[in-house]
Amino acid sequence: MTDPRPTADAPDDDPYLWLEEVEGERALGWVEAQNAATLSRLSDARVAADRDAVKAALDRPDKIPFVTRRGPHLYNFWQDAAHPRGLWRRTSPASFATDAPDWEVVLDLDRLAEAEGEDWVWHGAVTRPGAHDRALLRLSRGGGDAVVLREFDTGTRSFPQDGFILPEAKASADWLDLDTLLLGSPLGTAGDGTPAASASGYPRVIRRWQRGMDPLAAPILFEAAPTSMGAWAGVDRENGREMLVFTEQLGFFDTAHHLGDRDGPQQRLPLPTDVRGAWQGGWIAAVPRTSWTLDGVTHPPDTLLGTSVADLLAGRARWQVLFRPGLRRAIQTFFWCRGRLILSVLDEMRPVFTAFTPGPAAWAEAPVPGLPTTGVVSLWPLDEREDESDGTLLAMAQDPVTPPELLRLDPGPAAPLVLKRSSPVFDADGLMVTRHEAVSSDGERIPYVQVGPAEETGEAPVHLSGYGGFQVSMLPSYRGTVGQLWLQRGGTGVIANIRGGGEFGTAWHEAGRRERKRLSHDDFAAVAADLVRRGVTMPGRIAAEGGSNGGLLIANMLTRYPERFGALFCTIPLIDMRRYTRLLAGASWIAEYGDPDEPGDWSFIRGFSAYHQAAPGQPYPPILIATTRRDDRVHPGHARKMAAKLQAMGYPALFHEPAAGGHGYGKDNGEVAGFAALGAAFLRRAIGWESATTEA
Repeated sequence: MTDPRPTADAPDDDPYLWLEEVEGERALGWVEAQNAATLSRLSDARVAADRDAVKAALDRPDKIPFVTRRGPHLYNFWQDAAHPRGLWRRTSPASFATDAPDWEVVLDLDRLAEAEGEDWVWHGAVTRPGAHDRALLRLSRGGGDAVVLREFDTGTRSFPQDGFILPEAKASADWLDLDTLLLGSPLGTAGDGTPAASASGYPRVIRRWQRGMDPLAAPILFEAAPTSMGAWAGVDRENGREMLVFTEQLGFFDTAHHLGDRDGPQQRLPLPTDVRGAWQGGWIAAVPRTSWTLDGVTHPPDTLLGTSVADLLAGRARWQVLFRPGLRRAIQTFFWCRGRLILSVLDEMRPVFTAFTPGPAAWAEAPVPGLPTTGVVSLWPLDEREDESDGTLLAMAQDPVTPPELLRLDPGPAAPLVLKRSSPVFDADGLMVTRHEAVSSDGERIPYVQVGPAEETGEAPVHLSGYGGFQVSMLPSYRGTVGQLWLQRGGTGVIANIRGGGEFGTAWHEAGRRERKRLSHDDFAAVAADLVRRGVTMPGRIAAEGGSNGGLLIANMLTRYPERFGALFCTIPLIDMRRYTRLLAGASWIAEYGDPDEPGDWSFIRGFSAYHQAAPGQPYPPILIATTRRDDRVHPGHARKMAAKLQAMGYPALFHEPAAGGHGYGKDNGEVAGFAALGAAFLRRAIGWESATTEA
């Protein structure tokens, strides 16, 4: 038997390193045995029925078809039962406004995959500006982040014989003209002979790629430093002139932007690296992540400021304050659309949208009219490219018991027009949505949203989820799968707004980052305790689920707060924080977690490295750890090794690893539904809410 003792602090003395060999024969043998054992234990007629019900909901014909305008057409990518991989299709704006749009199929991905014998998964397309007659398709094998770039003719619906093709890589490209691409690729080498890939596997070299040329021989326009996360580039065609924008991602939260032309960068945008900037029409808006002193005035993080681009480049910027953050009032997003800056704010978790129109004396401010002030509301431009926009916006509004609706906001003061409404996928009768606050380990108030029956029984089966990282906000949206598999059966759903997220801005994120990451985990445990304190449930009836950074969260609930949970579902997780920077994209997350190769950082990282904290003889609740083999962002070795280690210690940990899915739960609705049904069945049974059926 493999030594079950906790690993030491050195990164390579791990007895389960062989499980990091994604396609290794020994590792795959272990995975297949684990999958068989998990499916044998969990799969039954009820799981099959749940899978079919969730799949039917994901495939329903009246779900909202989200669209992007490219030239005269609205494009949509659509998956249903007849087209599991999906159709790339288009229609006219007038037809889309009807109840039954007339869709023209541009590409049938199922047919393409069958014809080519490839496991293609759609990752989007970039069409040629103006004409939109050619597209760069991003096709992934099995759902991973790495894609094959292929040129496609949208008129003839075919791949040109002399078309651009780039082998599988975490690459990006934009059109310069019909015969020239701006290419960011991690393949090959940089100008100094070092790898063109960053330590995270992203491109750090930008090339000008001519049709017919070997992409690795294309001239290099820009290189990011070997220590940077990567480099990206795009083309700004505002007012008929062409400007290239080269972006060096120094770290996850730090960037440097350079403006230039087809020969390369000419001038760096003079902004601090932690300032987010967006510009259009000769104006720029900027938001600092740390305090920023301008003309003797210090602006706190998350202040929105605006000025002229020309003045900024000339060193005489006169910044105007457009938005000041509050304790629980913070920016979520901001973007330009046809000369207007659109700002999205959460004010005590309520959505607020404001439009700013710049001017030489002052920026005019006005609310975006007609949008809901409760629930979850998202707003974005209809057009793929800012320089082709007429100012039309799309919005989506929803809440935990109300399915999404899609709205169109035309330029001007008119109220939004409802374009589409999604049908409900679960019975929400009798469900109440309430907001509460728990008190964390340091006294901070942690909000959470509860959805469930009005009556408190003290033993409600609770599904608790959270994330707590990278300044990502967890908002109470309409979660159809949770509704089907949990809420409509009488259960209660809870979303925790823990620190590390972005619900209350940078300060909320900073409070759960690096050495404070443990606090975000304390917050989640505090929500679980508060549900018990309020008489909603008991610890053994709380089932918690989280993925990716949320998987790290769930793994820490196992090792740090096992007494507060009845069951845990840990998906596509980070767990081994000693080696995470050496695995796939892990090095790009040092700004979030710290660097385990730095002794000072490892001293606090070790405390939330659940892989190192796991110990025998603890009262761990049942856990199912799941990943996907094609996840090329968070290495499947994290999940594999944790399951193996727990099992060697004598814990009945279950493991599940589908072959495809990428950093997600499946390449099509059937696989996503199966993943969700299996996880929900495990949680329900582990907390004693239901038992397995006898039918297979």
